[in-house]
Amino acid sequence: MKHTITFKPDNVSVTVSKGSNLLDAALEAGVHINASCGGQGVCGKCRVVIEEGEVDSEKTENISEKKYDQGWRQACRTSVLSDCTVRIPDESRGLRRLVTQKLDIAKGERKISALDTKLLAEGWRLDPIAIKAPTRLAPPTLQDNVSDLSRFLAGLRQQHQIENVSADIRCLKTMPEILRTSDWHVTATLMAAPAANNLLSPDDKTSPLNLVRIQGGDTSDENFAIGLDIGTTTICAELIDLKNGRVMAERAEYNRQVKYGDDVITRIVYAQQPEGRKKLQSLVVSSINQVIDELLEETGSSEKSVSCIAAAGNTTMTHLLLGLETRYIREAPYVPVASSVPVVWARDIGIDLLPDCVQIHNFPSVASYVGGDIVSGILGSGVFQKKELTLYMDIGTNGEIVLGNRDWLACAACSMGPAFEGGGIKHGMRADQGAIEGFNINPVTLEPMIVTVGRKGPRGICGSGLISILSELLSACVIDRRGKFIRDLASERIRPGRFGHEYVLAWAENSATGHDIVITEVDIENLMRAKGALFAGFLTLLESLDLSFDDLDRVIIAGAFGRYINLEKGKLIGLFPDIPVEKFHFIGNGSLLGARLVCLCKAMLPEAERIARMMTNIELSDNASFMDKYMGALFLPHTEARLFPNVSEYLEANSQMVSRERKVS
Repeated sequence: MKHTITFKPDNVSVTVSKGSNLLDAALEAGVHINASCGGQGVCGKCRVVIEEGEVDSEKTENISEKKYDQGWRQACRTSVLSDCTVRIPDESRGLRRLVTQKLDIAKGERKISALDTKLLAEGWRLDPIAIKAPTRLAPPTLQDNVSDLSRFLAGLRQQHQIENVSADIRCLKTMPEILRTSDWHVTATLMAAPAANNLLSPDDKTSPLNLVRIQGGDTSDENFAIGLDIGTTTICAELIDLKNGRVMAERAEYNRQVKYGDDVITRIVYAQQPEGRKKLQSLVVSSINQVIDELLEETGSSEKSVSCIAAAGNTTMTHLLLGLETRYIREAPYVPVASSVPVVWARDIGIDLLPDCVQIHNFPSVASYVGGDIVSGILGSGVFQKKELTLYMDIGTNGEIVLGNRDWLACAACSMGPAFEGGGIKHGMRADQGAIEGFNINPVTLEPMIVTVGRKGPRGICGSGLISILSELLSACVIDRRGKFIRDLASERIRPGRFGHEYVLAWAENSATGHDIVITEVDIENLMRAKGALFAGFLTLLESLDLSFDDLDRVIIAGAFGRYINLEKGKLIGLFPDIPVEKFHFIGNGSLLGARLVCLCKAMLPEAERIARMMTNIELSDNASFMDKYMGALFLPHTEARLFPNVSEYLEANSQMVSRERKVS
């Protein structure tokens, strides 16, 4: 059920779901309410008056009994139950809502659930890559003494109509003992045979299968897969129930390789040192083991319930995971060892899953800097099936982009660095509890309004928060278009620091770390370099195909941004093109989405291979046009105003209004 919230005195309305947090609603509406504790309820600055409507709100020590009876509430501790009229008192409100011209910040958010959106791949049914078949066999006799394997295969044919099965040698070694100690009542784990991927089709009982495990009794209720996104900065994983397709848990941890470099180039350089490659493999495997342990612990599941793993990573990460040589990825003409790698056993590379019969399916790569993670994203998002011309971007360390549709696909990689994942940012972090994900600022008092993941005390800033902070500081004329703080603004929140001037988002007493949470000029420089690389990649890829942003039907954004991303704020800083917001779609972690799809439908394995073959790579590492465009993008939003006509108009009008308000105050 939806409800309309009207904020006075601005007379701004926003429609939200029943139960939505009032502070969130204000942020979505573009209405400023002072809030410096991230929404955890301790600063008491977000006080509002409920004039009409029904809300659910807890009493706090920041509001007296008398004021509570008069309708005063803390916005961060209030949930909406009906249409409401909310008055923001002078003590809590910021400057009146900015006139946004053609740029509507309030409508810029996209909160799209990947499972609900029509963007996903179509035409597949639940037919998992690994199946479990409980089977009862008659014990052998002198009259019926065929081999154990023949007896078992006959049971699969008779009881499950499963044929064309080959047995792995590891399974054969344990088969005799398990059959006899389990009184001939066992469960087979059967994997899609990779050698025949092109023959796979949903529900085809004759498609080749590989018998990889036999367990005593009926264990068919415990058939799980792990989807992995092996990022340069972050390892993301989810535990998937193959019986029903449900995601049981998700976890993310930093890739422990980051201590040896923020990007793939520095990792490749380190891998050339004695024992360097072995060390990097050990670190990424230990990171994977950690997230797997956390998934199993969170769900109370046994490692014996895991049947398979689907892993998507960029070309360098896949090579390092498997212990392959990475040197020639970095050196011209930029050649990987292999684009498609064979299925490997998890235990063989150090992943701690018992027994040793769990297979890892790695997504194929396209080129040295366009890897399986982007192939996985294109698979999961369904770009390869649709006629619409689509620009797909994965906002991560490697900055991979794809342009095309069901007929053709072109791709490129424009190394962004880890800034939008928190790397190289003084207080950067993943979208985890306490990460600042929403931000607004009073352009006169410079007081912030911050919202954190989980309404916890501020611990740092995640990707969506960084976009929001940078755009709001620019809109409020707190920084100039070079990303430098305006030095003559009178506020204790702007101060010199070790890394240039900085803005204090949360004071130590309101943070969860006991230290001030800040954004520095060096942080802003890193963000500008990251967004500049991505935007230059867009332009170069489009122009190489004689296309422009106006030709695009859709733009799909993938990346770990937390709950939401405000598209208009992304445009303001020059991260996204200045085109209608209706063309944008946010799918979250696209790489993980594709890995999940492969686990749930074995017919997607050959589709992933086909997608990789469809892609034509445009090399940017020595492209002079790309470098020119990159230099032009190191400005907010860009040195060429014609590329951002609506944004430029908005910023000019906004600058004049802020200037007037500051003179009046």
